[in-house]
Amino acid sequence: MKVRGELDGGVVRWLEDLGLKRYAELFAENAIDLDVLPDLSEADLAQLGVTLGDRKRLMRAIAKLADAAAPPARGKQEHPSASTPPASPSGEAERRHLTVMFCDMVGSTALSARMDPEDLREVIHRYQEACREVIGRFEGYIGHYVGDGILVYFGYPKAHEDDPRRAVQAGLEIVEAVQALNAEVAIPEVEIAVRVGVNTGLVVAGDIGAGEFRDEMAVVGETPNVAACLQALTEPGTVLVGPSTHRLVEGLFVFDELGPRAIKGIDAPIAVYRVREASGLRSRFEATAMRGLTPLVGRDEELGLLLSRWTSAKADEGQVVLLTGEPGVGKSRIIQAFRELVRDDGPTVLQYFCLPFYVHSALHPIRDQLERAARLKKSDPPEVKLDKLEALLSQGTTKVARAAALLAPLLSIPTGSRYPLLDLTPERKKTSALEVLLEQVAGLASRPVLIILEDAHWIDPTSAELFKLIIHRIQRMPVLVLIAHRPL
Repeated sequence: MKVRGELDGGVVRWLEDLGLKRYAELFAENAIDLDVLPDLSEADLAQLGVTLGDRKRLMRAIAKLADAAAPPARGKQEHPSASTPPASPSGEAERRHLTVMFCDMVGSTALSARMDPEDLREVIHRYQEACREVIGRFEGYIGHYVGDGILVYFGYPKAHEDDPRRAVQAGLEIVEAVQALNAEVAIPEVEIAVRVGVNTGLVVAGDIGAGEFRDEMAVVGETPNVAACLQALTEPGTVLVGPSTHRLVEGLFVFDELGPRAIKGIDAPIAVYRVREASGLRSRFEATAMRGLTPLVGRDEELGLLLSRWTSAKADEGQVVLLTGEPGVGKSRIIQAFRELVRDDGPTVLQYFCLPFYVHSALHPIRDQLERAARLKKSDPPEVKLDKLEALLSQGTTKVARAAALLAPLLSIPTGSRYPLLDLTPERKKTSALEVLLEQVAGLASRPVLIILEDAHWIDPTSAELFKLIIHRIQRMPVLVLIAHRPL
């Protein structure tokens, strides 16, 4: 039996082959064996203290392990990290409403003039791996590789309620991943970039062709053609969407309206939108609320129960309420109405959102909340981010420097020499970070605190561990924890 801290020979040899043997002890301390590697996310590696460049190298190597372990499909290339469930055995075509993304590498012609063909092939492969890792995280399906272009389906063969959002967010993260790759490759006078087009609409999906030319996952219709044309229209490093996609994700992203554009094969010009960034809103309900809500009717009993629990919480009797129900029954609307009712009490509100495509990303709801509360911007330099983080943490603790040193890695903020080096094992760092987050809640509880956890059915294990600790800690504090949950 292998115990924690004992080296696994397979992992050591794997790390040696990658030139990363320095992480062998770290993996051993956290009981990471070969069978655990496919379950690791980049956030897990960041939590362990692995540097950004090595995280990227490890994630690529882990993806290759998955490729090697997956059984090959006859007549079709597998994409294990890009959600590849088998086609329907019936093989019958069906009408589907789905979102199609087309991304294309920019600069391959310039690369071909400066690089040996084998080196160029390796660069394209790394570009495809970077894209595939992102696509897999959002459970998209790679339909085809077309040269250095990639055709991706969101909603087929597996459908999600938020496929348009997944596609647009994946597009933005692909742009970021390729930018990081460009920095790694560092070819003089050559900048690798990607263009992304996204479109949503009706298609016919199913088998096309016969024999060795049979395609089991073909999608036919105007939608993929428009996605490809949008990709061709946009500038390097940007994401362009059509009007139907824009309508479905409006409020969740910030757009630049580019006006109507002529699309080859389409009679009339269509409205085109460039995606600038995520808006900061975490749900369609929030986006709707920004435009105004209709009065809440027929929820007096639920609101009365919440108010009674709030009264108990204000008397230093910590409360936990689980609000559960099927999608669309109005859980978020009840939470919004309750917040309005207790606004005059001046509570400190800590709101956390769990998202389905971050269910394997450790502490993502906590990281997201800290970024919003500290008002961190991507354009902020590290020193500014640390100043903002310290200002936030000072509201709940007097040990600001230690708290910031523990939480800055969670937010991927380089600390440089600003704080003394913490001589802690990865497991102890995690425990200490959770303790800092608990101290924040306790420090804020000099007045009533309302903690809201939305969509808890998508919570990651580490965040669930933190919330269990919070619930235990608040028993004698003026804190109400309100958890919205959907039965799965």
